[in-house]
Amino acid sequence: MTRKLLLVLLFLMAVEMTAQKGESNFSLGFNYGFGSEFSNRNYTFTNQFYKVQLYYRLKETKYFQYQILVQPEINFAEHQLLNFYFVKPDTPNYQQKRDEFTRLKDIREYVLNCGFLVRKPIGKTCSFYVLGSIGPMITDTETERMSKGFAFADVLAVGFAASFDKFKFDIRPSVRHVSNAGLGSSNAGYNTKNIEFGISCQL
Repeated sequence: MTRKLLLVLLFLMAVEMTAQKGESNFSLGFNYGFGSEFSNRNYTFTNQFYKVQLYYRLKETKYFQYQILVQPEINFAEHQLLNFYFVKPDTPNYQQKRDEFTRLKDIREYVLNCGFLVRKPIGKTCSFYVLGSIGPMITDTETERMSKGFAFADVLAVGFAASFDKFKFDIRPSVRHVSNAGLGSSNAGYNTKNIEFGISCQL
């Protein structure tokens, strides 16, 4: 984990050194985060994820800054059904599915989220912000809550950032909902609370 963060930091420093002089509207960053399901009796879900983030500053006023961002993400999750009654007897092969879904599963999710961010500067170096994002996702594992394949990930987050020269250091609590909008046979989805840490560099 330390090696990965060091490589990302070196990459961002290289980008900063090769960037043109003058203030750019673009920033490039990297975030790492983790989270788990909201407390319930039906299932467990824990995850950790890595994001590359490309920010674009749309507008800046006296009090606020408005940005859009694109966030390719890979999510490594573990999920287990706790309440086997969630798989009802009218489900085909329900006993087999109960046995399968109550085993701990590794899940990979590949996401491309697009978001809108409103930032409130605090002094010259710090800021608070609110972020909403949504995007398509591919999940590689079927569970009792969601079919394998195409889905959507929705995220609502608040954050705090501190700037140093062209670098910005970030902490971001968030809530996340994943579902497939009824495009698959199972669509209960997952709801998680997360926190992530990031660094970005103005290009």
